[in-house]
Amino acid sequence: METPDYHLKSGVQEMDFIKVTGMLTNAYWCKGIQIDEVKKSALHSALVVGAFLPGGNQIGFARVISDKTRFAYILDVIVDEPYQRMGIGQAMLRFILSHPDLEDVYQWFLVSSTAQAVYGKVGFKRLSNPEKWMEIKFDRASRR
Repeated sequence: METPDYHLKSGVQEMDFIKVTGMLTNAYWCKGIQIDEVKKSALHSALVVGAFLPGGNQIGFARVISDKTRFAYILDVIVDEPYQRMGIGQAMLRFILSHPDLEDVYQWFLVSSTAQAVYGKVGFKRLSNPEKWMEIKFDRASRR
Protein backbone atom coordinates (compact mmCIF):
# COMPACT_ATOMS: atom_id res chain seq x y z
CA MET A 1 0.00 0.00 0.00
CA GLU A 2 1.39 3.41 -0.88
CA THR A 3 1.44 6.19 1.70
CA PRO A 4 -1.97 7.82 1.91
CA ASP A 5 -2.56 11.54 1.62
CA TYR A 6 -2.86 12.71 5.24
CA HIS A 7 -2.40 15.85 7.29
CA LEU A 8 -1.44 16.51 10.90
CA LYS A 9 -3.44 18.57 13.36
CA SER A 10 -2.82 19.53 16.96
CA GLY A 11 -5.24 20.43 19.73
CA VAL A 12 -7.63 18.44 21.89
CA GLN A 13 -10.67 19.80 20.04
CA GLU A 14 -9.37 18.28 16.78
CA MET A 15 -9.12 14.69 18.07
CA ASP A 16 -11.65 11.91 17.47
CA PHE A 17 -11.51 10.34 20.92
CA ILE A 18 -13.69 7.40 19.94
CA LYS A 19 -11.17 6.50 17.23
CA VAL A 20 -8.16 7.25 19.45
CA THR A 21 -9.57 5.08 22.25
CA GLY A 22 -10.19 2.29 19.74
CA MET A 23 -6.53 2.34 18.74
CA LEU A 24 -5.13 2.70 22.28
CA THR A 25 -7.33 0.11 24.00
CA ASN A 26 -5.49 -2.63 22.09
CA ALA A 27 -1.99 -1.20 22.59
CA TYR A 28 0.25 -3.27 24.87
CA TRP A 29 1.05 -0.28 27.13
CA CYS A 30 -2.56 0.61 27.96
CA LYS A 31 -4.70 -2.45 27.23
CA GLY A 32 -8.35 -1.83 27.97
CA ILE A 33 -8.05 1.94 28.40
CA GLN A 34 -11.42 3.69 28.36
CA ILE A 35 -12.43 6.92 26.63
CA ASP A 36 -12.69 8.93 29.88
CA GLU A 37 -9.05 8.18 30.69
CA VAL A 38 -7.96 8.98 27.12
CA LYS A 39 -9.79 12.34 27.15
CA LYS A 40 -8.54 13.30 30.62
CA SER A 41 -4.94 12.50 29.74
CA ALA A 42 -5.21 14.49 26.51
CA LEU A 43 -6.73 17.49 28.30
CA HIS A 44 -3.79 17.55 30.71
CA SER A 45 -1.13 17.16 28.03
CA ALA A 46 1.02 19.98 26.68
CA LEU A 47 0.35 18.90 23.10
CA VAL A 48 -1.80 16.33 21.31
CA VAL A 49 -1.31 15.51 17.64
CA GLY A 50 -3.37 13.51 15.21
CA ALA A 51 -2.92 12.25 11.66
CA PHE A 52 -6.03 12.50 9.49
CA LEU A 53 -7.09 11.31 6.05
CA PRO A 54 -8.70 13.92 3.75
CA GLY A 55 -12.22 12.77 4.74
CA GLY A 56 -11.43 13.42 8.40
CA ASN A 57 -10.81 9.82 9.53
CA GLN A 58 -8.15 9.87 12.25
CA ILE A 59 -5.37 7.34 11.64
CA GLY A 60 -2.72 8.45 14.16
CA PHE A 61 -2.32 9.97 17.59
CA ALA A 62 0.46 11.11 19.92
CA ARG A 63 0.70 13.33 22.96
CA VAL A 64 3.32 15.14 25.02
CA ILE A 65 3.59 15.84 28.74
CA SER A 66 5.86 18.83 29.31
CA ASP A 67 6.72 21.94 31.29
CA LYS A 68 7.41 23.49 27.85
CA THR A 69 10.85 24.57 28.98
CA ARG A 70 13.18 21.80 30.14
CA PHE A 71 11.38 18.49 29.83
CA ALA A 72 9.00 16.68 27.48
CA TYR A 73 7.78 13.10 27.53
CA ILE A 74 6.22 11.73 24.35
CA LEU A 75 3.68 8.96 24.79
CA ASP A 76 0.69 7.19 23.27
CA VAL A 77 2.23 7.35 19.79
CA ILE A 78 0.00 5.11 17.71
CA VAL A 79 -0.93 4.66 14.07
CA ASP A 80 -3.96 2.65 12.97
CA GLU A 81 -2.76 -0.78 11.87
CA PRO A 82 -3.54 -0.50 8.12
CA TYR A 83 -1.43 2.68 7.98
CA GLN A 84 1.61 1.52 9.94
CA ARG A 85 5.08 1.43 8.37
CA MET A 86 4.30 4.37 6.08
CA GLY A 87 6.22 7.07 7.98
CA ILE A 88 3.15 8.55 9.66
CA GLY A 89 4.48 7.94 13.18
CA GLN A 90 7.79 9.56 12.26
CA ALA A 91 5.94 12.52 10.75
CA MET A 92 4.00 13.01 13.99
CA LEU A 93 7.27 12.86 15.97
CA ARG A 94 8.94 15.45 13.74
CA PHE A 95 5.85 17.66 14.07
CA ILE A 96 6.08 17.38 17.86
CA LEU A 97 9.83 17.99 18.02
CA SER A 98 9.52 21.15 15.90
CA HIS A 99 6.31 22.49 17.42
CA PRO A 100 6.66 26.17 18.47
CA ASP A 101 5.00 25.53 21.87
CA LEU A 102 7.88 23.19 22.71
CA GLU A 103 10.78 25.05 21.09
CA ASP A 104 12.56 25.64 24.42
CA VAL A 105 12.51 21.99 25.46
CA TYR A 106 15.98 20.42 25.56
CA GLN A 107 15.29 17.08 27.31
CA TRP A 108 13.00 14.74 25.37
CA PHE A 109 12.04 11.30 26.61
CA LEU A 110 9.87 8.36 25.64
CA VAL A 111 9.52 4.68 26.45
CA SER A 112 9.22 1.93 23.85
CA SER A 113 9.88 -1.77 23.78
CA THR A 114 8.83 -2.34 20.17
CA ALA A 115 9.52 0.78 18.09
CA GLN A 116 13.02 1.85 19.07
CA ALA A 117 14.14 1.77 15.42
CA VAL A 118 11.35 4.20 14.49
CA TYR A 119 12.32 6.60 17.27
CA GLY A 120 15.99 6.27 16.39
CA LYS A 121 15.23 7.64 12.91
CA VAL A 122 14.20 10.97 14.44
CA GLY A 123 17.18 11.15 16.82
CA PHE A 124 16.25 9.26 20.00
CA LYS A 125 18.93 7.15 21.70
CA ARG A 126 19.02 4.91 24.74
CA LEU A 127 19.28 6.75 28.07
CA SER A 128 22.80 7.92 28.74
CA ASN A 129 22.41 7.34 32.50
CA PRO A 130 19.65 4.77 33.02
CA GLU A 131 20.99 3.98 36.49
CA LYS A 132 19.79 7.40 37.68
CA TRP A 133 16.16 6.83 36.70
CA MET A 134 13.65 5.57 39.23
CA GLU A 135 9.97 4.72 39.07
CA ILE A 136 6.90 3.85 41.06
CA LYS A 137 4.41 1.87 39.04
CA PHE A 138 0.92 1.15 40.34
CA ASP A 139 -1.60 -1.21 38.82
CA ARG A 140 -4.09 0.98 36.94
CA ALA A 141 -7.10 -0.79 38.44
CA SER A 142 -5.95 -0.04 42.01
CA ARG A 143 -5.80 3.68 41.27
CA ARG A 144 -9.55 4.09 40.64
